[in-house]
Formats: sequence, C-alpha cells, structure tokens
Amino acid sequence: MFYEWLYPLKDDISLFNVFRYITFRSGGAMLTAMILAFVFGGPFIQWLKKKQGKGQPIRHDGPENHIVEKAGTPTMGGLLILLPALLATLLWMDWQNVYVWAVLFVTLGYGLLGFMDDYAKVTKQSTAGVSGKTKLAFQFLIAFLAVGMMLTLGDLPPDVGPEYKTSLAFPFVKDALLNLGLFYFVFTAVVIVGASNAVNLTDGLDGLAIVPVMIAAASFGVIAYLVGNFIFANYLGVHFTPGAGEIAVFCAALIGGGLGFLWFNAPPAMVFMGDTGSLSLGGALGAIAVAVKHEIVLAIIGGLFVLEAVSVMVQVASFKLTGKRVFRMAPIHHHFEKKGWKEPTIVIRFWIIAVILAMIGLSTLKLR
Repeated sequence: MFYEWLYPLKDDISLFNVFRYITFRSGGAMLTAMILAFVFGGPFIQWLKKKQGKGQPIRHDGPENHIVEKAGTPTMGGLLILLPALLATLLWMDWQNVYVWAVLFVTLGYGLLGFMDDYAKVTKQSTAGVSGKTKLAFQFLIAFLAVGMMLTLGDLPPDVGPEYKTSLAFPFVKDALLNLGLFYFVFTAVVIVGASNAVNLTDGLDGLAIVPVMIAAASFGVIAYLVGNFIFANYLGVHFTPGAGEIAVFCAALIGGGLGFLWFNAPPAMVFMGDTGSLSLGGALGAIAVAVKHEIVLAIIGGLFVLEAVSVMVQVASFKLTGKRVFRMAPIHHHFEKKGWKEPTIVIRFWIIAVILAMIGLSTLKLR
C-alpha cells in the first residue's frame, strides 16, 4: 500500500525513493507487526480468557505437570501473530507481486482451518477438533491452488524454458534442476502440508515453536532477497526467481509478529498459539520454500520440525508393528520431559539446534 501510494511520488519528494528498496520495506513491516502485537497483545489475551473460559483442553495422556501448569491458558494466540503480520505485509508489500499473494493465501487459509480446529476444541472442551482427514483435504486443496497461482502467474527468469517452473533445484549443486512435470504439483503440495503439520507437532511447550519459526523466516527472508536479485543470484550460483525478493517483506512481518507473540508466550505462557498459529506458520514456511525454489533446503533449515514429525511417525509405526514404543512419548520434546528435563532446558536447547540448522541451510547458498 505504501509502495503503491508513496513510491510514485519520488520525483517530487526524493525521500519516497526509499520505498523502492525491499530492505527498507522489510524493516518497516517487521517494526509495524511487532508494535501491533505488543500494543494489542494484552487486551486480546484478556478477551480470549473471557470468551474461552477454561482455555485450551490439555491432553490427559501427556506429561503430568501440563495438567496443572497449563490448564486454563487460552488458545488461538496465533491470531496475535497472523493479524499484525498480515496488516504489516499489506502496508509495506508490492501489491502486484504474485508470490506474496500466494504465500498469504496459504497462511490465511491454514490459519482459518486452524481457527476452526481450535474453536471446536474449546467449545467441546476436547482435544479432538476437526477430523484429521478433513484438515488434510483442505490443506492439500489450498496448497494446490497456491502452487497453481505461482506457476501460472509468476514470471520466468531470462533464457529458460517453461519447464523451469516445474523443476526441482538441489542444494550444494550449481545449476542442477530436475523437471518433475505434473508431479511437481504433488511434491510441492506435500512440502507445504508437511511443513504445516510438522510445526503443529512442534508446538507443545512454551516458546518452543515460535522461535524456530522466526529463525526459519529470517533465513528464508535472506534467501528470498538473494534469489530475487539477478546480480546476487548470479554471483552465488542460485536460480534467479523474478519477484521472489518481495517475500522478504512477509518474512520480516512474521518475525515482528512472532516477537510480539513471544513476549506473551514466554514461560509461563499467557496464551498458546494453537492450531491457528502452528498450521498457518508452517504452511507459510512451506509456501515460501516453494516460491523461492528451495524446497529441499527447507528440510535443513526446518530440520527441528522434521525431527519432531519423524519422531511421531517412528513412534506410531513401531507401536503398530511391534507393540513397543521407541520414545517415552512423542513428539520427541515430550520424550525429554518424561526423562526429567525441565521445560526451559528443552526449549532453549531446541532453539540452539534450530540456529545451527539455519546456518547449515544458509551455507547452501555459497557452497556449490
């Protein structure tokens, strides 16, 4: 909005020329989202407490201390991230950019789905919300539509054919592309849906999910800016994607909203993000990875989320096949709780892992 309104006035007021820079607008988006989350966070949480009464239902088969320590905490706090981030992005983005709209479509679509799930849990006071099959069906539908939007409306880089859009790039390998054809729709949809559910599984302790999400958003903000700039992309040997740089504005807005949310989610949490936040944030990261053609790198940068999801799959498979559990409880952060680790210890150590994985993921930009 600011870009459309103020940048055209640059010839009359030279100061408005700064709106051409993605870095300036990214900083503005982050600051805007953060201030909105800080200002409205307290009143919003009080409103949630009045509306939700008993708050989010706590699993009775989970760690015993959760039943006492976390009972009565309101959920749907993901709105405290999404609404400021959405408003900030709309204020500072280039409204002509298809990639940002596609990412916003996934984020809002998954956010609405998560909101419905949280609402069902709160009103029924049950941990069973929207059925898993229904959620997956809508997640894949939204993902297919978003990928279709990127492929049909996104611009092609110079000197490449249309097959580029359905090709998969590989980290650490320069200029390597594998054309997946129509299977690209399936692959990228799995990436988006998988990222969404992986973040959802990670969201089990105060502050555990939001900081790794912000770390991943910062990493992909850098990647988006570089692959969207022909000079930087050519220098690094990564595939240039016209328009992808604008995604950095959205990534910055996510970080700002996440910082505001973390203020209230820090132990002991005053609010949980719920599926409203976790499904939408994970979906956003997946959609961003698809837009910048770094789907495989997402598995590195978001390796913590992958670990959480894999721990659940291993636990389920092992129990069904052998009747035995590999972990004391899944996802894996609960395993460490059962072993006696304190919640802050688990959370901070997982944050450290997320930082290390992000640095490895960013190194793929240069190590080719």
